[in-house]
Amino acid sequence: MNLREMLHSVSRTFAISIERLPASLREAVMVSYLLLRVSDCLEDNETLATEHKTELLRLWVQVLEGEMPITSLTKKIAHLDTSDPEVYVAQSADQLLDALHQLPEKIQEIIISHVIQSSLGMARWQEHGPIVNTEEEMDDYMYQVAGRVGHLLTDLFGYYSSAFQKKESVMRPLARHFGLALQTVNIIRGLRKDYERGWVFVPRTFYEPLGLTRDSLFAQENTNRALQVVNLLANKAETHLKHGLEYIITIPQSHHGIRLACMWPLFFAKKTVALSRDNMNVILSGAKITRADVLSIVRQTTLMGWSNQWLRNYYQRLQNI
Repeated sequence: MNLREMLHSVSRTFAISIERLPASLREAVMVSYLLLRVSDCLEDNETLATEHKTELLRLWVQVLEGEMPITSLTKKIAHLDTSDPEVYVAQSADQLLDALHQLPEKIQEIIISHVIQSSLGMARWQEHGPIVNTEEEMDDYMYQVAGRVGHLLTDLFGYYSSAFQKKESVMRPLARHFGLALQTVNIIRGLRKDYERGWVFVPRTFYEPLGLTRDSLFAQENTNRALQVVNLLANKAETHLKHGLEYIITIPQSHHGIRLACMWPLFFAKKTVALSRDNMNVILSGAKITRADVLSIVRQTTLMGWSNQWLRNYYQRLQNI
């Protein structure tokens, strides 16, 4: 399986975005995304014990730093089930590193630095455990797994064009929100699945004032109160999404492909938030947008996404669709 096939196997929606990038950026972002999916596998795989996850994440960091051979990692995960596409990507990390080392040296430095920091953050959270006490803790977790990705993209865009370097002071804080927005929506979408694997990323301060516990939050008889928690998460996502929209608007209009690559996941997330409000399925099984939604967003933004005013108007319309 080549890198493009791996990308499509783990995320069709992000594949759509990455493939819309200019060719000189596309390879770097694809390699970055797949390297981070290795970290995700080591953090998320349900068959690995927590202490083993932490060990593997720190070993992965040593590999990225050039202190250990990649085989020291791949041998330790060779037993994992390859029917999971993310496992296949992790077991093919040697192929990813070969592709990484074909990129310009500065690009390699940018990617390695961010993947290392994200992996270390994941390891720290594995040691922390599956309970999130406050919104600040939630933000810290989300920054490690997604906020840093916003900064990674900003650095890659800056390497690609000096136009981004001139806007770095504005884009960098917005980039953090861009990543937090997508991760907040991931948490909303994955509430049930995460709970079933032992994790609840919702802060205790969101559900305990409603008389709920991390277990009773998912009990069918508490759906009405649980939906209040979902709406709190949706409000939080909305705050980050609005900043994420400003991040996209800051991207020069002449770089339409880069704008599209960023706006698609953000608008998919916006639509998901709109569908999640007061939706019992979020608690019971999950909620996701349809393929028709995806195609509609891609089609309309491709045609009109060069206009900042249109983007703001379309963002608002998605709330009511």
